[in-house]
Amino acid sequence: MKFLFKGPELRRRGVLGMNARNVDYIQKYNPRRSYPNADSKMRAKLLARRAGIQVPELYQVVYSIGQFDSALENIASRESFVIKPDHGSGGEGVLVLSRNSEGVLTSTSGTPVSREALKIHVANTISGLYSLAGQPDSALFEYKIEFDPVFEKISYQGVPDIRIIVFRGIPVLAMLRLPTKESDGRANLHQGAVGVGVHMAFGTTTFAVFSTSQIQEHPDTGNPITGLEIPHWDQMLEIAASCVEVFELGYFGVDLVVDKSRGPMLLEVNVRPGLAIQLANRVGLKKRLEVVEALDELPTTVEDRIKFTKEVIAPIRLQQ
Repeated sequence: MKFLFKGPELRRRGVLGMNARNVDYIQKYNPRRSYPNADSKMRAKLLARRAGIQVPELYQVVYSIGQFDSALENIASRESFVIKPDHGSGGEGVLVLSRNSEGVLTSTSGTPVSREALKIHVANTISGLYSLAGQPDSALFEYKIEFDPVFEKISYQGVPDIRIIVFRGIPVLAMLRLPTKESDGRANLHQGAVGVGVHMAFGTTTFAVFSTSQIQEHPDTGNPITGLEIPHWDQMLEIAASCVEVFELGYFGVDLVVDKSRGPMLLEVNVRPGLAIQLANRVGLKKRLEVVEALDELPTTVEDRIKFTKEVIAPIRLQQ
């Protein structure tokens, strides 16, 4: 599904473009000193935990390939775990592993992953192959999310997540991202995941896009996507609305997951959230951002921020 308009007409209808996002919001409202709070997943975990926000448990950090053997020994009793680059972006370099009935580590597709292949992956991660700007990095070994059963029929292998755009502490737009066969089980739209709009007041799914096409059913499972009530929606809004003080950012994306036994968890915070969320919701971001920007006094409590989201932001649709 594509917007039917281009250039000035898109802007008139409130669709936010990349240049405007970068200059008017990211650069203006995100202090450079605060970027590391989000760009480092390990630092983000620490800040979130200090604020009482639940995050996936960190098992070990591998800074050099010499630590690889001890890392595997430390997680030998784990039935599943995830390896990800500390400074990665766009889901690159994330490896999700589980043990089969014979104790062999396998990927999300069920393919066996040898110790040597795992070591090479960790070495590539440390060298900066998957990190922002190719900088030397570290590999994080952490808890593997077991997603809530409500998503079982509309997700392919991987873990669905929910992205919420937050501006000046107020959640303004959200989408559910569903892994597909094309995305290799990852919840990243640019890799082929499905983007699903979410009603900000009710937490129900509205529209869905796959690539640039509007869809009603998941391309792999064939099950309907819209009309789903996302569990713990108010709690996720609370987490998103509280992140402005935690990460000291003004415009950012909050990525959340719903674990079947532990509930909502913060995966990461994104200083440069993409704009495809507008396609998934069939609504432009700009009008919502302008409403928040025009406030003389911002809501100061999490409760008031969420109230503003539900009563003022949620009704705003694509401008006519």
